[in-house]
Amino acid sequence: MPVSAAKSFVDLSAAIWRKSSYSGSASDDGCVEVAFAGPAVAVRDSKAPGSGALVLPAPAWARFVAGMR
Repeated sequence: MPVSAAKSFVDLSAAIWRKSSYSGSASDDGCVEVAFAGPAVAVRDSKAPGSGALVLPAPAWARFVAGMR
């Protein structure tokens, strides 16, 4: 599914989505998933993976993660 990001498109059809190891048990779907797609990082709701994704430039994602530590 192509996702618009900063006036360009990121193809997420072959994206490998990852859940945090801190997200709880395998039956707990209450978390987000992340996929690395070249110069972008996509984030989606694990409970509704078909509802779209938020796509960020990789440097913005790195700043976000650094701020969470």
